[in-house]
Amino acid sequence: MKKLLKFITSRLFIITFLIVLQIAVILLAMFKLNESYVYYRYLCTAVSIILVFFIINKDTNPSTKIPWIILVLLMPIIGGTFYLLFGSVQVSYFIKKRHNKLIANTAHYYPECDELIYRMLKMNSHVGKEAQYIKNSSSMSVYEHTATTYYPIGEDFFEALIREMKKAKKFIFMEYFIVQEGKMWDTILDIMVEKAAAGVEVRMMYDDLGSINTLPTGYHKKLKELGIKCTVFNPYRASVSVSLQNRDHRKITVIDGHTAFTGGCNLADEYINEFEKHGHWKDAALMIKGPAVWNLTMLFLQSWNFFNPTDDNYYDYKRPDDKMPPLPNAKGFVQPYGDSPFNNELISEYVYLNFINTANRYLYITTPYLIVDNEMVTSLILAAKSGVDVRIITPHIPDKWYV
Repeated sequence: MKKLLKFITSRLFIITFLIVLQIAVILLAMFKLNESYVYYRYLCTAVSIILVFFIINKDTNPSTKIPWIILVLLMPIIGGTFYLLFGSVQVSYFIKKRHNKLIANTAHYYPECDELIYRMLKMNSHVGKEAQYIKNSSSMSVYEHTATTYYPIGEDFFEALIREMKKAKKFIFMEYFIVQEGKMWDTILDIMVEKAAAGVEVRMMYDDLGSINTLPTGYHKKLKELGIKCTVFNPYRASVSVSLQNRDHRKITVIDGHTAFTGGCNLADEYINEFEKHGHWKDAALMIKGPAVWNLTMLFLQSWNFFNPTDDNYYDYKRPDDKMPPLPNAKGFVQPYGDSPFNNELISEYVYLNFINTANRYLYITTPYLIVDNEMVTSLILAAKSGVDVRIITPHIPDKWYV
């Protein structure tokens, strides 16, 4: 009973209930109009037919078109309304315009890398083309002289993260989807507070919906009182809006411009197996040291300035290359990149498809969510039938049953 009471009084339940109530009112009004005015029924049918032709001709994945077409044809009022509310656009025109302007105004911060890509093309044409595609689609450069360390499980990532955070002298930037109070976050927070008190600039950004059940309401205010600059990504509000579906799923830490972490680990105890919520959980992480950290610094600053416009000089947070000591094992090329619904292109999916389609010997994938569309399934099957050793690992106990 206590759990039920806690759930129905939670911010997530109340806001979601109000959104559902608004949708119900809209649908009820449309049904009433449909019953009272025969011409309105004809109008709904005509609009549904137009919507179907619009969906068919839209430049999107066919696997997303078919469910919408079926819904609109079977239930013109409900299907058409839902498509207009949630399916026709991913982000509003004004938000998209503002974001793209920010990206355009900061694109010049990325260094030229044509010479590096040319060398990559000569060494391996497939890899060089991949780097060229990422650069052309996201503006993000490729680098060398950057060391990478792979952490196959959250416990190893956590240990390295704490070690590097304690060395911070200038700034710490953190951007995460889920933050939850517990051993992991409390340890990180203690370091952030200590560093902020010592004059280190500490910024924190977390997704509101991702952390809505794991952090107290107004938690960002507490962090600000502790000397940490904090912003909440896309606050979850009680209004019907297409922007509600746009979430910040990034996991980024940048330290002094020379060290960064990214990967699949959020800042919650289940990711370091402090308790077994879904069995022994495996999520991977990556630490990079060197010039390529700049791309992750840029990704953070662009997200931050979208919600908190500042007069930041981004170069203030760039570690000059000549001040970076030579790193052991800094071989090859590194190209961190970002994706978002603002660029009208499935950059991450296309990058994966390129890798799958050019694999020669083996293809190993670990993922907590195997949600594949027709193109991805076709590519995986084609690779396997072409003699590539394809192996996929997913959790035995998923954290989302519907996945």
